[in-house]
Amino acid sequence: MAAEKPGGGNAGPAGPAVFVVFGATGDLAKRMVLPAFYRLAREGLLPPQWLLVGNGRGDVAHEDFRAHVRDAVTASGTEPGAQEWDAFAQRVFFAGGGFSTDSPGSLLEVIGKARDRLGGDPQLVHYLAVPPAAFAGLTKALGQHGLAQQARVVYEKPFGTSRADFRELDRVVHSVLDEQQVYRIDHFLGKEATQDLHLLRFANGSSASIWDRGHVESVQIDVPETLDISDRAQFYDATGAVLDMLVTHLFQVAAEVAMEPPASLGPLDLQAAREKVISCFRPLDPAEVVLGQFDGYRNVPGVNPQSNRDTFVAARLWIDSDRWRDVPFYLRTGKRLAASAQRVSLILREPPGPLRGRLPRDANVLCFSLAGDGEIDLSLVTKKPGPALDLDVAHANISLSGLSGADPLPPYVRLIHDVLLGDRSLFTRPDGLAAVWDVAEPLLSGPPQVRPYAPGSWGPAQAGDLIAPGHWLLGQ
Repeated sequence: MAAEKPGGGNAGPAGPAVFVVFGATGDLAKRMVLPAFYRLAREGLLPPQWLLVGNGRGDVAHEDFRAHVRDAVTASGTEPGAQEWDAFAQRVFFAGGGFSTDSPGSLLEVIGKARDRLGGDPQLVHYLAVPPAAFAGLTKALGQHGLAQQARVVYEKPFGTSRADFRELDRVVHSVLDEQQVYRIDHFLGKEATQDLHLLRFANGSSASIWDRGHVESVQIDVPETLDISDRAQFYDATGAVLDMLVTHLFQVAAEVAMEPPASLGPLDLQAAREKVISCFRPLDPAEVVLGQFDGYRNVPGVNPQSNRDTFVAARLWIDSDRWRDVPFYLRTGKRLAASAQRVSLILREPPGPLRGRLPRDANVLCFSLAGDGEIDLSLVTKKPGPALDLDVAHANISLSGLSGADPLPPYVRLIHDVLLGDRSLFTRPDGLAAVWDVAEPLLSGPPQVRPYAPGSWGPAQAGDLIAPGHWLLGQ
């Protein structure tokens, strides 16, 4: 694995660190954060001296929490060896009794012991793997109990639930922390293939020359999911597809596609380019958005039987920059759909010349799969071998994991590693998020009718009408 990155930093942080996971027994920590931390340890990407402290309301013994962490690691597809696990587990602890401005529970005591064990002044990293409603209270408690100074604090998405809520949360966070201490995570930015969106564009003349409105007819960012919401029904019923996916992942991926070339790939320049183009996003027109809810959603335990929550969203986004003006960006995501995928597709304009109007459907498409380690697919029009001038579409596919020496990191592993390094390249900034909430505000304040759709389908039929006379590349 390469030791240097475009954003700077070594293969692993050198100084001692205490990593605190709030909501450590919850679903997000179990699925993503705890397995990612174990992977960091296995890869040798943690400092020589580190400790992991879980926090929650319950009174959980250290040994019981270690068993919980092992179950999470095993469920992620990794079976720890006995010796390897013992070396890891002896650095894992739990601080119960919750954590609030009124009471720190046992966290201060456990962190105090951790500091004594590590010696010196270890770096504190707080990971808030909790619902957004808990962010403000935990942030205030970090300040109240002296755990904010020089600490790094990771916030899950969504960072707020509306424009007003974002502004209040941002005010609270900056009353306790400096901006350089804040890491607002969006794991789509940590995907290997998402980073390849700008690498392929900026490093290859063949891509850079077509990356504009003169060559691109439309862009599709399509993230359908077959997954249900039963494991996190209460969270989802309070959030929905718009907040869980559209204003977070899909907007950030759109910014990766649409940003102007940064001065460098360093953290400040890369962030600035991403946030600048978000300020060019036109506020969503609810008439250009389709919302849906899969049949049977209201029967899921934990969901309000009268819920009108969206589990599907398709939207037409306009970006008012010189490069992308009048090019529609079509964004789609939903639960219980016909297939799972994570794709960004640039549909290229039909070139002028003698074959104009004769090209096959879905010719000239540059597609990126963001799933797994990523793939790049280019469709080209070719002559089908034979005596006649018959046209067909050929595909050139590159699997990024197949490149020589490839050693990809899953997105949560990559991003937590970046936090430990202090590298904020792939994290969001408040100016960009403020613009995101401005873009979403018309939809949030006046959403269209939520339409039913059958599980296993591609969502409401109106999503097809939204993109007409074109069509979704997936499922059409």
